[in-house]
Amino acid sequence: MPAPSLILACLIVGVTDGDTLTARCDVGGELQAVSVRLSQIDAPEKRQAWGDRSRQHLVALCFNKPATVHEETRDRNRRVIARVVCDGTDANAEQVRAGLAWVFDRYVTDRALYAVQDDARGARRGLWSDPDPMPPWDWRRR
Repeated sequence: MPAPSLILACLIVGVTDGDTLTARCDVGGELQAVSVRLSQIDAPEKRQAWGDRSRQHLVALCFNKPATVHEETRDRNRRVIARVVCDGTDANAEQVRAGLAWVFDRYVTDRALYAVQDDARGARRGLWSDPDPMPPWDWRRR
């Protein structure tokens, strides 16, 4: 993982889907709501197969828990793109480990996530239990 530009101490106050959170973070001594997209992974969309389970898993991992947000960059919508550690658990890797997100080839920098994904696929966890799961980037194109 490249050196983060900013590390924020936060509380997760919302979960939009399997790779997007709302966090209340200490930014310069002031609490601010921050929209956070989990970096390097892509979870099924809300209306896509496994989308609801992916969101539920992220809720269980992070909602109302302390988190460290390791900002890597910002997207065009000014969302923070980050590795997020919720109560000691790497949420990005855990979503992949549970078979509820793909490694996002286009943006991955932590190559170790591929081994996590291969393990989930081999164990047929989550979306890997489907014979031909559709990556969200293909689903969005349709």
